[in-house]
Amino acid sequence: MLTTGPVPAYPEVLAALGKPVLYDYHPAFQTYYAGVVEKLRQALRTDNNPVIMQGEAILGIEAAAAALIARNDVVLNLVSGVYGKGFASWAARYGREVVELAVPYDEIIDPQAVREALRSRPDISIVSLCHHDTPSGTLNPLHEIGAVVAGHGAYLIVDAVSSFAGMDAHPQDAHADIFITSPSKCLGSTPGLSLIAVSERAWNKIEANPDAPLGSFLSLLAWKGASEPGRPFPVTPSIAEIYALDAALDRYTREGPENVWTRHAQTASVAREGLLGLGLSLWPKQEAWCAPTATAFKVPDSISDVALRDSLLHDHGILVSLGRGETAGKILRIGHMGASAEPGFARTIVSALSGILSRPLHP
Repeated sequence: MLTTGPVPAYPEVLAALGKPVLYDYHPAFQTYYAGVVEKLRQALRTDNNPVIMQGEAILGIEAAAAALIARNDVVLNLVSGVYGKGFASWAARYGREVVELAVPYDEIIDPQAVREALRSRPDISIVSLCHHDTPSGTLNPLHEIGAVVAGHGAYLIVDAVSSFAGMDAHPQDAHADIFITSPSKCLGSTPGLSLIAVSERAWNKIEANPDAPLGSFLSLLAWKGASEPGRPFPVTPSIAEIYALDAALDRYTREGPENVWTRHAQTASVAREGLLGLGLSLWPKQEAWCAPTATAFKVPDSISDVALRDSLLHDHGILVSLGRGETAGKILRIGHMGASAEPGFARTIVSALSGILSRPLHP
């Protein structure tokens, strides 16, 4: 399964899912939960305790918009792909105005363009960025953009769902005020949780925002301090998912973050080299813009993306992802995340594609 997520879970994660489910008010579980939050804090390399929301990462992204964006905020939404574009609907729901800085979906956001946008609209107070937009396979320069946003004094919301734990991407280093990621991508765990780092100044803004949700499944505020033993959870947490996250964090730490990042990068490099060797073209205009966690390549004009995807699945037992939105029908995407980030898997799919493309393929 070489999809762009969810990805195959590590064996340790699958084993953890089989542990007995404890009552969430049991002191043993509350102490255990606090320990998992601390492990996550260390993995994220952030000073504040992160929040674990009980839903797939799209919950965390929408919750970030609802909490941080106030009715008078002007949001600069950076768009280089489908998911970056999609954030505008939430930003418009909560803020006064959304300004869009967009590039073609085979390009990346230029930090200088962000600087110029902020200069032209000094009233921009929040900037939103999708670090790695998987339907494009491109990787935006997070740290450079973060520095520009910090210099302007705006708040930065980062969708790091498919980048964190697959590369050197951490909230404080990137000046991110809200940094959302998922356990079901590069951490190699299961879908069902949103992992969110919130800066101290973002918490202050959220607490001062009269429209920030309370008594809602979207409420970030409800989860602040939820890891403190003895404090009730806003809703029943997904106990088994917490076990799985714990196992994934242990594995990440045991292998060593730098080693994990290297494994992801090596896998992507092997895939790109192999695809180019077959005469295929990468979707991003420049190879330097390709993400280490997914490789998007153009499907030859003479064949169908679905037919090629299905041939990989039925003839070789390899599942990859189709394009989405503007890239639908144009590309296939190979995921290199978590357990699928192994150079041997990249060689396997290149070999399979070589065989498929050497013979006529029809829809």
